[in-house]
Amino acid sequence: MIDVNKVLEMHAETVQRWHLQPIDNPYDGIWGLICRQHAYNFELWHQEDIARSPDASDATIAQVKREIDRLNQARNDYIEKVDDWITAELVRRDVEPAADARQNTETPGSAIDRLSIMALRLYHYEEQLQRDDADDAHLAKVQQRIELCRQQKHDLSRSLQQLLDGIAQGQFVHKTYRQMKMYNDPTLNPYLYGKQQPARGG
Repeated sequence: MIDVNKVLEMHAETVQRWHLQPIDNPYDGIWGLICRQHAYNFELWHQEDIARSPDASDATIAQVKREIDRLNQARNDYIEKVDDWITAELVRRDVEPAADARQNTETPGSAIDRLSIMALRLYHYEEQLQRDDADDAHLAKVQQRIELCRQQKHDLSRSLQQLLDGIAQGQFVHKTYRQMKMYNDPTLNPYLYGKQQPARGG
């Protein structure tokens, strides 16, 4: 259904490319969805770096916070789109879960999102190894964390492939779990629909 090794290759290759050129998405179908979701994580990573800069003004932080909210909403929307694609693919293949099918605590879309973040983390940790101003202690710490990230990526990608294979064989129930974020919804966030919460007494 989805080759996780191909997901890993796409994540790593695009992170490298997008640090050299503007974000692009030359993929179709499920790969286009996975790439778009990954791109939102890429943008989020760098917006969060700006927000943490000690030189950032209050106005900049406020602007970046709004951009982070927008990107995070889009990122979650695309997690759901990936899971919706899997649902549609199961219908197309006429796959029904077995009566004793198990339920996983995480959807494939969410696991792919975690692998996307791991690709970004690894890229930026490996970037640290190229610093001329870093001492041996810093480099040793970074190398240790890189090894741990690689192990976690291996474990997660293997588990994800097992989950996808199990879903395709009817051994796992697959559902799209809606994030139902409230903070960007003008009908649900009281600070957007104009009803501010009263101050609580101390």
